[in-house]
Amino acid sequence: MFSITSPRYFLYNVSTDMRMGFDGLSGLVSNKLQADPRSGDLFIFINKPRNRVKMLRWEPGGFVLFYKRLERGTIELPEKNITGLSQAIEYGELAMMVSGFSIKNARKRRRF
Repeated sequence: MFSITSPRYFLYNVSTDMRMGFDGLSGLVSNKLQADPRSGDLFIFINKPRNRVKMLRWEPGGFVLFYKRLERGTIELPEKNITGLSQAIEYGELAMMVSGFSIKNARKRRRF
């Protein structure tokens, strides 16, 4: 069944052309990120104006591509010290990005 639950979530830090489909995005994952697009991880791509997001995930039998276009506003990206082309994010950060919650004002409580 289609789902965005995944062991790991990777946000591609370079703005992406949203005309890319399955092959173009999986090519970015393998060539630029040096990762296996069929690993089961979820790869997140955002365009330059930050009003569209695509998520690529491999499920048994093929790729699944999720696409969201905002009618108003922009997607707020998590602020982390970024050195590479991608950053690992948590499911909660992904949910807040896609739902429109402010990540800057959110505080994560310590868990042991």
